[in-house]
Amino acid sequence: MSSIRLVLQDPVIVRDFLRTRTPFETAKTALFFYFVITQSLKLCRHVQARGITDSLRDSWTWTYRQVLLLALKIPSVQKDVQQQLDQARLDIEGKLVPQGVDVSRHLVLPDEGKSMGWILAEMEKMDGELGPHADWKHGKLSGAVYHGGEDLSRVIVAAFERYTVSNPLHPDVFPAVRKMEAEIVSMCLRMYNNPDGAGTMTSGGTESIVMAIKTYRDWAREVKGITEPEMIVPATAHAAFDKGGAYMKVKVHLIPVDPVTRKVNIKRVRRAINRNTILLVGSAVNFPDGNQDDIVVLGELAAKHNIGLHVDCCLGSFIVPFLEKAGLSDGEDGGARYKLSPFDFRVRGVTSISCDTHKYGFAPKGSSVIMYRDAALRRHQYYVTPYWTGGVYASPSLSGSRPGALIAGTWAAMQYMGSDGYLKSCREIVSCARTIANTITNSIPELYVLGSPPASVVAFGSKSPEVNVHEVGDAMSKRGWHLNALSGPAAVHIACTRLTLPLVDTFIADLRDSVQQAKLTPSGKGTMVRLYGLGNSSAVGPEMVSELATMFLDTLYKA
Repeated sequence: MSSIRLVLQDPVIVRDFLRTRTPFETAKTALFFYFVITQSLKLCRHVQARGITDSLRDSWTWTYRQVLLLALKIPSVQKDVQQQLDQARLDIEGKLVPQGVDVSRHLVLPDEGKSMGWILAEMEKMDGELGPHADWKHGKLSGAVYHGGEDLSRVIVAAFERYTVSNPLHPDVFPAVRKMEAEIVSMCLRMYNNPDGAGTMTSGGTESIVMAIKTYRDWAREVKGITEPEMIVPATAHAAFDKGGAYMKVKVHLIPVDPVTRKVNIKRVRRAINRNTILLVGSAVNFPDGNQDDIVVLGELAAKHNIGLHVDCCLGSFIVPFLEKAGLSDGEDGGARYKLSPFDFRVRGVTSISCDTHKYGFAPKGSSVIMYRDAALRRHQYYVTPYWTGGVYASPSLSGSRPGALIAGTWAAMQYMGSDGYLKSCREIVSCARTIANTITNSIPELYVLGSPPASVVAFGSKSPEVNVHEVGDAMSKRGWHLNALSGPAAVHIACTRLTLPLVDTFIADLRDSVQQAKLTPSGKGTMVRLYGLGNSSAVGPEMVSELATMFLDTLYKA
């Protein structure tokens, strides 16, 4: 080693070596070393973020998966797998696509236009084609329908009617729609304690998150010169962050959460930050189990490293900002359970927040708000080109044309509800969720509540070896409930809404019965058990589940 060092330090030897090489060979060598160094740096950053153990586990899983995928290409095995997938496709279609001689299919335009009476009658017929279990009005849902009541629905429909043809792409033609959108953003900014901030509306939580990722990517490229951006995301954060990372070419580091508190592991977050990091993410609250991350500590890290911190409040929306006023933010048992920690723009380091108006804001579906600490950051969300032959093109978000009727409906819902209405809704819904959580903790010994959820979501897993929690979920499905299955750990959750309020006792009674059914007579054939069992069955389980999910999406477009 010392002899090599002496040779490299001798300028005569180095000069003679370079003289014997052509410029092409020198360039080729330089390119080779550049490739090795850059890839080594990427590998080091990856291992630093994931840890040696997880990196080795990921490498082994990937290798094992490739071997299994090759085995699946053996003709006899491939034939068997294909037969099972074909049967699964038929099962999915049987649940989603109405069948029978009485089912009308409208595959081509009618020769003549139909009357309103015919159209409404046909809609009513289609509503019942899959049976009574598809009726959301029974209220046995986890989230899905955030219904503010029949009176509010009539207000929203009236707003739709007035602004049916409106398009905010043309603010000079529809000035009221422009004004309402600006006012919606302003109301949300004040709700999250940043009256001098900025924001835009989007079509939903996913677009709000994707727009935030795009904003930080472009900001980091312009301000910090980062061309290979990375973001650090809790494992419990919404899948929209993975989706946005894929769309915007931003590498995602998923960080595990504490198995007890369900908060992201701050030590791992700190270790994952590097010079390519553009964004940290925290939830208040997260979708899977309804817990929140430590936004204060994440904010300190973001401020220290001059990077963004996005707080996902899409689900917390019009619940978490009202917990303090409702007297519920301190939780129960002296803050030992359900305590809400600071999460909004009052926290140093928070630079953006997403909030779904179409959830607990009771606005029509397809409306959300993305907020920024200041207008300078928001500018990086815009897309502007002066070079189009059709003229200067500028849009604030992904869509060009947007339905002004949705904006009007959202504005109308917020005006109708008012702060008092949202405060009352928050108090009722959160009290309902805590009733369910306390009942599980105190009187259903086979189950446990994940973390300490401060808002409207309660997730429960099994602490009994005799009870598969997904069997419990399938048993609840047979009783008419539409709940969400989770993995990592296996669990089931309910997002309480106003529809849940009159059914809380029914939910608890059905849950008790379902636990006993899962313990004494497990079927092993329910959707949750089969789907999530397949996902965890082997290294290729996730690929099989992905194929089933793709079949599901294909089925959505089967007329």
